[in-house]
Amino acid sequence: MEAFSAGRNHPGPKIPRMTFNSVSFLVFFPLVTALFFLLPHRWRWFMLLVASCYFYMAFIPSYILLLLFTITVDYFAGMAIEDSRGGRRRLLLLASMAANLGVLSLFKYFNFINHNVALVARWLNCPYTVPASTLILPIGLSFYAFQSLSYTIEVYRGQQKAERRFGRLALYVMFYPQLVAGPIERPQNLLHQLEEYHAFDALRAVEGLRLMLWGFFKKVVVADRLSLYANEVFNHPEAYHGLAVLLGIYAFAVQIYCDFSGYSDIAIGVARVMGVDLMTNFRQPYFSESIGEFWKRWHISLSTWFRDYLYIPLGGNRVTRTRGHVNLLVVFLVSGLWHGANWTFVIWGGLHGLYLVFSRLTEPVRARWTSALGLARFPAALSLFRKLFVFHLVCFGWIFFRAGSLADAGRMILNLGVWEGFQWKLAGLSFSSLTVTLGAVVVLWVVDGLHRREPLWNWIGRGPAWLRWTAYAALALAIMNLGVAQEIPFIYFQF
Repeated sequence: MEAFSAGRNHPGPKIPRMTFNSVSFLVFFPLVTALFFLLPHRWRWFMLLVASCYFYMAFIPSYILLLLFTITVDYFAGMAIEDSRGGRRRLLLLASMAANLGVLSLFKYFNFINHNVALVARWLNCPYTVPASTLILPIGLSFYAFQSLSYTIEVYRGQQKAERRFGRLALYVMFYPQLVAGPIERPQNLLHQLEEYHAFDALRAVEGLRLMLWGFFKKVVVADRLSLYANEVFNHPEAYHGLAVLLGIYAFAVQIYCDFSGYSDIAIGVARVMGVDLMTNFRQPYFSESIGEFWKRWHISLSTWFRDYLYIPLGGNRVTRTRGHVNLLVVFLVSGLWHGANWTFVIWGGLHGLYLVFSRLTEPVRARWTSALGLARFPAALSLFRKLFVFHLVCFGWIFFRAGSLADAGRMILNLGVWEGFQWKLAGLSFSSLTVTLGAVVVLWVVDGLHRREPLWNWIGRGPAWLRWTAYAALALAIMNLGVAQEIPFIYFQF
């Protein structure tokens, strides 16, 4: 993770002491869950709020003040918006946006902007002496800023009543399972659930724990194992060529999917144990047959956020065709910048925007060619070709997302064309270790493939006890014996 953050224009976050894959969380989660069900209903929200504060303060305690600031601004803004009429409502919404985006810009984008202004000033031979900021990026800032913003936007639109109790709004923003890496929830889905009484439900608890177990498998067995190889290739782009680079890109593609979807699974599972339903954040994105479909399956909470709060307000597809394409590019450039203050992220977002525009422009031509060549007679082969094509387009984008700089990304792309003998032993990985990793990836692909028809865990859950407990035990043993022992932070913690 430190290597992933290297080369960025802002200081990467330090490893927090309270992460899902830490020993401390193995104590925190059952304790908080037990208190949740043991306490009277009227005290549960307060206990969850205190627990969420503790969870976040395990990183840098003073940064809880940033959360308190944005929550306070949005609390008063929400009530004032609801009580106001006319242009005043818009001004209040803009004030809320300025507060949230201002904090985000100060901590995440100041050095990026400052660095680029300095480059322009140097090119123009103008004096520029503004020093770089030494502030550490607060963990999960982009996530909770967007979740808090969604509250005031929905109040402004009349889709959500303003929350008159400060503590309840604070819990909505700070609910610990999804505080630092999502899913980014809307107030209509989460606020009322945090109000409702949830009796202990053994079936829901088992479903939640089962989802958590699968999330841990994806994180510590698949993602963390693949990170050892991906980090080696991406951190030394000049040292590897051809097949080694290609496999490094593949490794990162699967790593980031398992790392982030694994976090989402654990977050959703933790909430489900307590009777709270969070939105699905991933739906087997690497089985997509188009880039448009990919973005309906990948980081769904963020893509729908940008759709509802940026793309549609810009006019969406209700404008001229050219303007619609421009809107798409704007959304994806902003999405890239949301992920990180570096031109590599901007290029990554722009690439996906261009993919979508090109897909829309060529759709009639592709349909005619498919019909003329009779490819529709071979639907399975056509589907496989589309999936592989989309996967490799996404993988090409991941080069920029993961590379430490544009120069490193360019070097990796050039080195892809230089094929040499492949070294099996990288970053201390033996052939047997790589074989285990490949086996874990195969298990992942099989489970994801089966999920497309019916969630595998639903099928296992209906099976006899011996089948259920065999599956659970196999996952638990794989996590304990095949997982990476060290606490490797989740990739999206730096965003």
